Amino acid sequence: MRPEREPERITDLARLRAFMNPLRMRLYRMLYAAGTATASQLAERVDETPSLVSYHLRKLAEHGFVTEADDAGSDGRERWWRVASEDGWGFRDSDFADTPEGAAAVGAVTRGLFDIRAAQYRTYLDQRAAWGEAWTDAAFSSEWLLDLTPDELNEMSDELEEVARRWRERGKAARAAGDTDAREHVSVHLYGFPFRP
Repeated sequence: MRPEREPERITDLARLRAFMNPLRMRLYRMLYAAGTATASQLAERVDETPSLVSYHLRKLAEHGFVTEADDAGSDGRERWWRVASEDGWGFRDSDFADTPEGAAAVGAVTRGLFDIRAAQYRTYLDQRAAWGEAWTDAAFSSEWLLDLTPDELNEMSDELEEVARRWRERGKAARAAGDTDAREHVSVHLYGFPFRP
């Protein structure tokens, strides 16, 4: 097993702004889950034209988020794509807070991520009966109200990220070994933020 690397930290405003377009965010997430796909395949999933999807994939490629998957296609007629890094990406609000443009980009991207995640969970809730008892019993939704300092919240975030990475590597290893029975993509959303009652 390769050592786990940290997700790429975006510090360039132009790169972060690439994800202000909600369609680009959806395409990136679908490509991340699929491994490889063509613009036509992704266009079917998002109900857009292949030419529009191709345009947005090229924009993501300009910023280094996706790349052509030359080894994926068999006939060479269509361009195959994959995410540039399996480790993903992230950003810190503080890297962009010094300008109004940066703060606006952080707000737009963060809200866009939340909207996509919420829509994904709503889809699961609408379709959960079709997943069967094993999956519906395994799925979870939890909320804890804690009293923490910023340092403690940061430490908890690191611990949760380590747990998620361990499970991600376990799933990758199982797929690589050919263990695909009853294995599905699973989305885990964890949020931690301050609030005042």
